[in-house]
Order: sequence, then structure tokens, then C-alpha cells
Amino acid sequence: MTKNIGNFERILRIVVGLALIAMFFLNDSAYSWLYLLGIIPLATGVIGWCPPYQWLGINTCKTK
Repeated sequence: MTKNIGNFERILRIVVGLALIAMFFLNDSAYSWLYLLGIIPLATGVIGWCPPYQWLGINTCKTK
């Protein structure tokens, strides 16, 4: 897996992912489980690789 996510986008994904997961623990609604979708941007931000980006040929990482 080659990295296809740039540094700024990685940081943004990690922050958004953590915020969504935090909302899961802070919210008591019936649909609070949807906040667990924050695992996806968190994981892709930590790894630095996004499968849909690879399939679509998108690369925001400036280094090779």
C-alpha cells in the first residue's frame, strides 16, 4: 500500500474521526451508533492510505 493521502488531509481525517467517536460516547440518541463511522476516517488518516482514492486514481500525497 503506497500512501495516497497528504499530511494536511491525514490530520483532518484523524481530527474528524476522533470527534465522531467522541460524539458516540456523548450522545444518547437511538442513532448514536452512526458516530462509529468515525472509525473509517480515523483509520485511513492513521494509515495514510484510502482505498477509494486508489481506485479513482487520486493522490494528495506530495512525496513519492
